Amino acid sequence: MVAPRMSTHFQNRRPSAIRLAQIEFMKRTDSVNVVNTAIGNVSLPMHPAMQRRMHNLGQYKDFSEGVVKYSPTVGLKETNQTFLHILKASGLKSDGLYSQITDGGSQAMELIILGVCGAAGSSKSPLLLIDPAYTNYKAMAQRLGRKIVSIGRKLDESGSYSVPNLKEMERVIKLHKPGAVVVIPYDNPTGQFFDRETMIAIAKMAVKYNLWFISDEAYRELYYNYNGSSKNNNSKISSSIWAIDDSDVPGIEGRRISIETASKVWNGCGLRIGALITDNKDFHDRSVAENTANLCSNTIGQYIFAGLLEESIDDLHKWFSQQREYYRKMLFNFTSEIKRLLPGIIVSSPDASIYSVIDVRDLVDKNFDALDFVMYLAQRGAVDLDGSGTKMTLLVSPMGEFYNEDKKSSKVSKVSKVSKVSKVSKLKTKIRVSSAGRTQMRVAYVESPEKMKLVPKLFAELFAQYRLS
Repeated sequence: MVAPRMSTHFQNRRPSAIRLAQIEFMKRTDSVNVVNTAIGNVSLPMHPAMQRRMHNLGQYKDFSEGVVKYSPTVGLKETNQTFLHILKASGLKSDGLYSQITDGGSQAMELIILGVCGAAGSSKSPLLLIDPAYTNYKAMAQRLGRKIVSIGRKLDESGSYSVPNLKEMERVIKLHKPGAVVVIPYDNPTGQFFDRETMIAIAKMAVKYNLWFISDEAYRELYYNYNGSSKNNNSKISSSIWAIDDSDVPGIEGRRISIETASKVWNGCGLRIGALITDNKDFHDRSVAENTANLCSNTIGQYIFAGLLEESIDDLHKWFSQQREYYRKMLFNFTSEIKRLLPGIIVSSPDASIYSVIDVRDLVDKNFDALDFVMYLAQRGAVDLDGSGTKMTLLVSPMGEFYNEDKKSSKVSKVSKVSKVSKVSKLKTKIRVSSAGRTQMRVAYVESPEKMKLVPKLFAELFAQYRLS
């Protein structure tokens, strides 16, 4: 019997670069242990206020009777107030802002693309990204039939990323006429920190060319300085779209949108609670209207996250400092140790968020492909670090999909090339490998500190093993 035909989109779909290694590793039948740094799946406990609500769900009047109703599409009032309360804790103004609860930051991203880009299948009003950019923007745009354009930045030998070139941004804006520009101030995947001056410069560009200014603030408050200590325990210095108003950039108000989430700073990845915040009432109303088809976000997750509304600003400041110090130690330890073990490796400067980009371009020949290496780690990699007989491997993300190069400038690698060391060919598709990302991988600091200490040595030994295979 012949199966019904799937859509072209489904036939061409393959797992995201940040999930691919995990999916492949789960197919293994050996007893190899794994350290998974491929995806930002935070393993820390949630904020205590959130934990209290989780452990005492029965105290909520509806939950106590076993009833879990839909919330309003816009979300529970106290959950929206919580996101605004968090802005205040960062020293940011929340007056005149409109908040809508979403299924994590991902759904906010999807709603924004629908709201700012041209019609499906059209090249009009694409979304402007700064490469390398979080892969889900491209994936969501493809799902919705919208176009992505981008400007690039480079990782130098010292590990510093270049700031966005405003002349190049202006050239791309004039050429493609995007509907919006996206900035991730505490950047995923690079760990770069976009300071206030950079945010203002991009905001001016948004006003000049009448663009929506979108800021993905999933990692707000996770910033570190260059010498290994927290910049300042006073979180009022946070870089944010909400720290810029008409007094800084005339005309910026009314075009600002931020993506918020419970996942990262608050360690609530599995709650799938986020928010779309904007200062444009019409955009807010229409976004909520669009989302009525989804009915509402997770009511229990909303209730748990809203426990933060009961916390004082001072208490939230303490939490920010605690989170920064936790990640700062791991980021700086990893950076120094992997450079010691693999002289010549390039590691992005640990300035913000919970990621590092590692680049082996000075250690390999032109045939090296990060995707091949990542699949090797997931499917065959195994080393005994301490001689105990326990084999381990490491999962990281290949960086190719974090770049938005068009087909003419991208290297297209058939999966059969990878199949020499794997069974990836079962995906029956082509994998586009960005020339920029060919030697780069992303590491997420999401495992326990004990496991993260193993990552530099794991990477070094598995890298050596792969090159001999």
